[in-house]
Amino acid sequence: MRIKSQKDFFAGLMFLLVGIAFAWGATNYNIGEGSRMGPGYFPLMLGIILTLIGLFIAFQALVVETEDGGKIGKWAWKPLFFIIASNLIFGISLGGLPRIGIPAMGLIVGIYALTFVASLAGEEFNAKAVAVLATVLAILSYVAFIVLLKLQFPVWPSFLTA
Repeated sequence: MRIKSQKDFFAGLMFLLVGIAFAWGATNYNIGEGSRMGPGYFPLMLGIILTLIGLFIAFQALVVETEDGGKIGKWAWKPLFFIIASNLIFGISLGGLPRIGIPAMGLIVGIYALTFVASLAGEEFNAKAVAVLATVLAILSYVAFIVLLKLQFPVWPSFLTA
C-alpha cells in the first residue's frame, strides 16, 4: 500500500503514538467509571480518542489521493528552536535554578520572557505589539492563576519580595 499523503500519514502516526502514550500512562492511576471517575479516566479517554483520530487520519492518508502527494517539506528549525527555548526560559524564570545561582524571577517576568522569545520565531518582529501582548498575558495569567485559582508560586522576582 502506497502513502498518498505524507503529511497526513505522519500527522496520524503522531496522534496515534501520543494517544497510546496517554492511554498507557493512565493505567498507572485509578480509572474509575463514568459516574465515579478516577484520576486516570480523563487521560485514558483522551488517549483512546487521540488513537482513533490517528488511525483515521493515517488510514485516510493511505486511501485518499492528494493533489501534490502531501509531501513533507523541510524542518522549520528557527521556529522550533525559539518555541522550545521560550518554554525552557519560562520554566527557568518561574522557578529559577538554585544549583547554578539563577534566582526565581516569577510569573510576570517569565511571561514577558516567554512572549518576547517566542515572538522571534516568526518572520516579523514588532516590539510594541509583543509588549502589549505580554502585558495582557501577564495580567490575565495573574488573575486566572493567582487570584482565581489561588495557586502558590512566585509572581515577582525573589530578590524583590524577600
